[in-house]
Amino acid sequence: MAMTGVRETDYWCEATAHTTAFYPVLHLGGRCTSSPRLAVRWIRDRVRDATDQLDRHYAAPGRHWFLDEPEHERARSALAQGEAYVFRLYGDTTCYMLSARPTGRTR
Repeated sequence: MAMTGVRETDYWCEATAHTTAFYPVLHLGGRCTSSPRLAVRWIRDRVRDATDQLDRHYAAPGRHWFLDEPEHERARSALAQGEAYVFRLYGDTTCYMLSARPTGRTR
């Protein structure tokens, strides 16, 4: 239960991909979450999915990020302060962007 005077914000999470060949951005999925913690968890799940599909060399930064709890805390803090958070993961010809941002909508 929220305390009186405290407004909770929703967070929009999104996964997109774009190639170096100038094709349009591909929407890979999105979800609205109710907290910074759930938003970062959603990004973590998408990073895990993406790294499973990439060659080991390209997956290494994502695997590092997946286990980087201090970075997850920075992401949660940024979201709680009203900022967006973006993690980029690069493949051979594709950039995956996994992001979360406050929606500005309160519950």
